[in-house]
Amino acid sequence: MKILVVEDDKQIADMIDLFFAKEGWDVENIENGNDAIKTIQENPNKYDLMTLDLNLPGADGVQVAKETRKISRIPIIMITARETESDQVIGFEMGADEYITKPFSPIALVSRVKSLMNRIDMSNGSIDGNVTDIETKLLKIQSAIREVEFNGQQIKDLTPKEFDLLKQLASRPKQVFTRESLVQNVWGYDSFGDERTVDAHIKKLRQKLGKLGAEVIQTVWGVGYKYDESTIS
Repeated sequence: MKILVVEDDKQIADMIDLFFAKEGWDVENIENGNDAIKTIQENPNKYDLMTLDLNLPGADGVQVAKETRKISRIPIIMITARETESDQVIGFEMGADEYITKPFSPIALVSRVKSLMNRIDMSNGSIDGNVTDIETKLLKIQSAIREVEFNGQQIKDLTPKEFDLLKQLASRPKQVFTRESLVQNVWGYDSFGDERTVDAHIKKLRQKLGKLGAEVIQTVWGVGYKYDESTIS
């Protein structure tokens, strides 16, 4: 696995390199946000994952994530000293898949990387061909090739977390999923600000589906969310 580490603190970058190398992962380091954007634009499919510091010289981590999401669905783990819910929500809205705050255990970061990549591998599956594993009247999800179609139109810009969240909701149409169950099934861990994390991803997912007239994710106040396309004529 090839990982892009965007971090301007050399001690932290060296620590990440050391522990990633023990896992046999190939690491490339960048210290400046502008350089990170340029690198991704030149090589959008080169990396399997990015760890991204929020506070960077040049473009900050939020801007790097935003520009990355325009051309790539590479999984992003945002690393930052900021701990407020608003900072986490902004990071997730810009396309981050995971969030970890400094100071952090390098072992915990390695575990987070493995968990994220395992979930993506499980969604991708190991079968050949364009197998449709979720299909409703209007929605088709093909996990093996990470593609989603709504009413015959492909949705191309979903982040890995948005894909997994939509798949979870659509797996049981009209069933209400609590925020807690979505965190457990999609993120797979407990973290600070979980409910706001789910809300931020739902907001972005609705915006992308809304471009196709797919107002199918409904809020059940005081409980959670559900996928329901019965109101679409």
